Amino acid sequence: MLTSGAAGLAAVGLGLSTDSAGHPVEQRVSLAKNVSVERLYSRARKENVDVVAIRPRDVPAEGLPVCLMLHGRFGDAMDSVSGLPVWLSNSVAAGKIPPFMLLAVDGGPNNYWHRRPGDDAMSMLLDEVPQWLNERGLNAPVAAAGISMGGFGALVYARRRRELGDPLQAAGAIAPALHTNWREMRKRRAFTNEAEWTAIDPLRHIDSLGDLPIGVWCGNGDRFIEGTRRFIRLARPTYASTTPGRHNKTYFRKALPELVDFIGDHLHP
Repeated sequence: MLTSGAAGLAAVGLGLSTDSAGHPVEQRVSLAKNVSVERLYSRARKENVDVVAIRPRDVPAEGLPVCLMLHGRFGDAMDSVSGLPVWLSNSVAAGKIPPFMLLAVDGGPNNYWHRRPGDDAMSMLLDEVPQWLNERGLNAPVAAAGISMGGFGALVYARRRRELGDPLQAAGAIAPALHTNWREMRKRRAFTNEAEWTAIDPLRHIDSLGDLPIGVWCGNGDRFIEGTRRFIRLARPTYASTTPGRHNKTYFRKALPELVDFIGDHLHP
């Protein structure tokens, strides 16, 4: 399992200081008993990335379904440790949802989880993350969720998994960064040109998601509310919420416990 600290490493027999390609593997101290952090080298991103695993309290990691949790613009994997360990643990302890693991990984500050020159976050998710998990005796991801840019990325990842013939069980997006025109998207400097963006934009590939259970949340004062409402209208997601709120942590902390429960409700063995 993904662990931190010498004691944890000894317990599961993972004491390597380099990965299979000879790149350094740096272990970090756990923030809580049910949160672990490991720093691994991503060939797709060509740099070391933090991999954060969150499981319910007092539940072993082995055998748990895994949901990717993708961070927003200028964020990183460590964003996931704020609130999520408690909300996941509480819902499982209350019997509201079955136990599962949330897995966050550094995807870059402004790449919208797609291939950029010398940095391919989507290939990391599709190819490397399952390998890292398998090497630790853990399951490959069966769900994906994210906030803002991460919500955009979760929808793109869901599409790619279906195209590969390995569809997800569920996806969730909070305030997904869905711009409705190239003029606004171009300001993000995340895509080389309009054609590259339209080839990836979830709003233009609704049918590629199939009948995947999807939950969507967005504050009605959020700058992405127009794109989210368009997605809701076109995709007819399983659950959609547009309530008072803006694009900030206050709203995200309100929506995240609901997202955790939505994902848990739609996972199956």
